[in-house]
Amino acid sequence: MRYVQLGKIPQKRHTIFKSEDDQFYYEQLFGTEGFHGIASLLYHTHRPTQIKSIGNVKDVTPKIAVEKNVTPRMIKGAKVAAEDDFLESRKVLMLNNDLKMGLAKPRKSTDYFYKNAECDELLFVHAGKGILKTMLGNIDFSVGDYLIIPRGTIYQLEVENEHNVFFFIEAHSPIYTPKRYRNEFGQLLEHSPFCERDIIPPTFVEPKNEKGDFLIKVKKENQITDFIYATHPFDVVGWDGYFYPYKFNIKNFEPITGRVHQPPPVHQNFEAHNFVVCSFCARMYDYHPQAIPAPYNHSNIDSDEVLFYRR
Repeated sequence: MRYVQLGKIPQKRHTIFKSEDDQFYYEQLFGTEGFHGIASLLYHTHRPTQIKSIGNVKDVTPKIAVEKNVTPRMIKGAKVAAEDDFLESRKVLMLNNDLKMGLAKPRKSTDYFYKNAECDELLFVHAGKGILKTMLGNIDFSVGDYLIIPRGTIYQLEVENEHNVFFFIEAHSPIYTPKRYRNEFGQLLEHSPFCERDIIPPTFVEPKNEKGDFLIKVKKENQITDFIYATHPFDVVGWDGYFYPYKFNIKNFEPITGRVHQPPPVHQNFEAHNFVVCSFCARMYDYHPQAIPAPYNHSNIDSDEVLFYRR
């Protein structure tokens, strides 16, 4: 991740910051891992802690159809049914202690706000286009975009039409760019298959200075709870830091090739605890005169492998 600054912020952190009409802005440290991990500082028009009420709780624990089973199976993801609502449309197809993955086919935009309080989220846009609206700004998305949404981010999904397909991952650990592609200062190295220019942060949106009843659905431990906030959650006048949602388009992945077959780690795009995400893109293929393309059967004992075909 790279440092980003958007909107208005004070010259010095943790100091008094007021509007032109002498009203206080309220600072929020937004991050993880108890002041150790990456973070951003947000400045709100209103206190971000004003909860009016806590309402319905819905259990969304995935139903386990098959477990402790070694039979190979085909999952026909294209047959997952579309739903009007974004959260209702998210169908978990596979899961373990580290992640949940599946497909979502929402037909409509969300009229509420959503926050995953436990997991980082990855959305890959297989079909559709729209705007990811967040408390840190907006991200326009279209086919081929990865959307990385850190845990705790309040967002809405606005879709342009009803034909949308997202591959999603909910990760119980942070989703990062691979460490081996970064130097000790966090900068992506020259031989990385992508660089900071390919990582697109949100664009600034004028804050919403609104009071009222704002529904935020919060997910944690397989439950979605309805919270009513007293002020609009997108009231941020400015922020800076390293912790924010972003997009990365698959067309910006530059494949690493070799004269003989390269193993899957060269295709790695993201990593988290106990899993990685790779992008297998069109590339020059195994060009040694005696190379055997995709040569060997392999038994990757400690890894389950899931292939999602885009095109």
